[in-house]
Amino acid sequence: MNNKLKLVTIGGGSSYTPELVEGIIKQYESFPISEYWLVDIEDGQEKQEIIAALAKRQFAKAEIPIKVFTTLNRRDALQNADFVTTQIRVGGLKARALDESIPAKYDVIGQETNGPGGLFKALRTIPVILDIIKDCEELCPNAWIINFTNPAGIITQAVHQTTSWKKFIGVCNLPYGMHVDISNLLGVNLSRIRIDMVGLNHLVFGINTFLDGHNINKQIIDSYRNNKGFGMKNIADIPWSSAYLNSLGYIPCSYLRYYHQHDDMLDVQKEQSRTNTTRAEVVMKLEEELLLKYKDSNLDTKPSELELRGGAYYSSAACNLMDSIYNDKKDIQVVNTVNRGALIGIDLSDVVEVSSIITKEGPIPLTMPKLNEGALGIIQQMKAFEKQTVKAAISGNYSDAYLAMVINPLVQSEKKAKKILDEMLEAHQQYLPQFNKKRE
Repeated sequence: MNNKLKLVTIGGGSSYTPELVEGIIKQYESFPISEYWLVDIEDGQEKQEIIAALAKRQFAKAEIPIKVFTTLNRRDALQNADFVTTQIRVGGLKARALDESIPAKYDVIGQETNGPGGLFKALRTIPVILDIIKDCEELCPNAWIINFTNPAGIITQAVHQTTSWKKFIGVCNLPYGMHVDISNLLGVNLSRIRIDMVGLNHLVFGINTFLDGHNINKQIIDSYRNNKGFGMKNIADIPWSSAYLNSLGYIPCSYLRYYHQHDDMLDVQKEQSRTNTTRAEVVMKLEEELLLKYKDSNLDTKPSELELRGGAYYSSAACNLMDSIYNDKKDIQVVNTVNRGALIGIDLSDVVEVSSIITKEGPIPLTMPKLNEGALGIIQQMKAFEKQTVKAAISGNYSDAYLAMVINPLVQSEKKAKKILDEMLEAHQQYLPQFNKKRE
C-alpha cells in the first residue's frame, strides 16, 4: 500500500481549503498524505499563496511532514496524483451574485444549485470539469476525483453521462451535517447515528434514522416539527409544519424549502436583494474577513468563522471518503454516485445521492425502499432538468438551455424563462464559450 500519497486540490485558493487541511491532519495516521498540491488560476494566485502559507503553518503545528506546493498549471500538479479534489467557482463570487440577483428581478429564486442560478453555474462549470477529466486521463489515470464543486449532482451526472472516467464521486456536506444535527439533538456520539438517505444532491431525503441499530425515524420527524436550528447556515431557517412532516414521512433536507416553502423563501430572497444582503454579498464580505485572518503569520489553525462560510463539515465529508477508499473501510457514507438500482424510478445509469458502502473500488449504493410520490415526483422532475442541463452545457445550443430553464421547478414559465435566460447568457458570456461560438 502506498504510504506517500499525493493529493491535489483544484481551486486551492478557495477559502474552504483550511477546512480541508484540518481534515487531512485529523486523518493523517490512516490517510498519510506526503504531498499536497494547490492549483488555481491566475486571478486566484494571491489568495492561493496566502492559503498555502496557512496550510504550511497548520501542518507544522500538527508536526506532520506534508510538503505543500502551489501552481497555476494543473498539469504540473496532476502528474501521478492519487486523489484529486475539485472546489472551483467559475466566474467567482461576482458570478454567484448575478445568479441570485437576475432571477430575483423576475420573482424567481436563484441560488448556486437551485433555479436559474444552479443552471448557469452548471453551464459555466461542466466544460471546465470535463477538461480536468481529460488531463487526469493522461496524467493520473488511477486517481480518484472527489468533487465538492456545486452543483455537485449535476456535475457528477455530466462526468458519468459523457465520459468513460468512473472514479469520480460527488460530495456534499449537507448529509453529514444532518447526521451531526440529529446526534446533537439526541446528545449522543455521532458514531451511533445512521440515516438512510436517498435522492439527489440538495434534494435528499432521510427515510430511516437509526440509533444503535434501532429505527427512530418517527421520533426524529416529531422533533423537526416547528423546531429551529436544523439545517444549513446559508438557508433561511423556516420551521416545517406538522402537516407537511406527517404527510412526507421523511426527514427533509434544508434545500427542500425552495420547493415546498417556495413563497416564504422567495420573500426572503427579495428582501435580501432589497437590503444588499444576498448570500453572495454575505460570502464576499466573509471571504474578505477570512483572508485578513489567513494573512496573520501567527494563525496556525482553521478560524471558527469559516463555518459561517457554508462549508462546515466539508473536511469530514471529503477526508472520511478518501480515507475509506484508501483503506477499503466498507463503512457507509452518503455520496453522489451512479444509481445502479438504489433509487427506484430513476435510470440505473443516472447519478443519485445515496447512502453507500465505501470500498477501494468506489461506492456501492444501498438499495432503498421505493419512495412515496411526494418525494419521487420532484426527484424525477429534477433529474430531467439535470440531464437537460448537461446536454445544454455540452452543446451550447440556446434551445437546449431554454428547455432546461423552462422545466426547472422554480421557473416553469416560458416567458420568464426566456427573459432570464437571455439576460443571464449576456451577463455570463465571458464564461460560456460554448454558447458564444454558437452565436458567432
